[in-house]
This record gives sequence, C-alpha cells and structure tokens, in this order.
Amino acid sequence: MIGENIATLRRQAGLSQEALAEKLEVSRQTLAKWESGESVPDVQRCDKLAELFDTTIEDILHSDYGRRPKAPKGKYVFGTVTVGDKGQIVIPVKARRVFDINPGDDLVVLGDINSGLALLKADFFLQLADQMKESGR
Repeated sequence: MIGENIATLRRQAGLSQEALAEKLEVSRQTLAKWESGESVPDVQRCDKLAELFDTTIEDILHSDYGRRPKAPKGKYVFGTVTVGDKGQIVIPVKARRVFDINPGDDLVVLGDINSGLALLKADFFLQLADQMKESGR
C-alpha cells in the first residue's frame, strides 16, 4: 500500500519519478522500488514525502489514495462508527490523536437539523463562548 500511495500522490502532484526522486535526494531507481513494493522508504524520507504532499506519515503508510480523493489539509474522514444501545460511539484512534482527545476529556455535542452533529472539546467551546461574550459588550 505504501508504494501505491507514493505513486498515486506523485501522479496527482504531476511529478515524474525523476522529479520526485530529486526532491527526496534519492535515485529514480530507489523511488521506482518504493512504488513497486520492492522496498520502503526510511522514516526521514516518509516525513519528507508527507511534507511534500501536504499529508501525514500515517496517511502515506495506511491510506488508500488510489481509491479515494485526497482531502484538503485539515479536513478528515475518519470512517464510520456504530451507535451502541445507549447512544455511545467509539471515536476512531486517528481522530483522537489528531484532535488530542484523551480518556476523561469532556466534549460538547452540537447539532444542526440540516448539517448533523459536531463534537468539540469542552475547553475550546468555553473559550469560544467567553470570546463571544467579551466581544458582545
């Protein structure tokens, strides 16, 4: 999957293997081996790839760019969750990492009949409410 992701991201960026290899300071043959799955890039090269393609190392390793369009920076699709009998959901690990959600954190659930539900960390919501209150004076 890593090789397929690199190849897909490279093509989406309009880069040849040679051009991307030059940016990564590796040979075209090395890049070709990564894309074919014969070898994998080291951590530093994965970091550079993530930077060049405006994504994360985790996405380069685990996403399936060949089957879904790349989301704009800062926008995520974390997958689906199942609502339990009592209305509980499990927030995907990646979402918890990206938004620094930890056990015991309080979240605010907001809803809009046309747009759906949103979760916000309670401390962020309270800061926002305070700012709105102060600007309304």
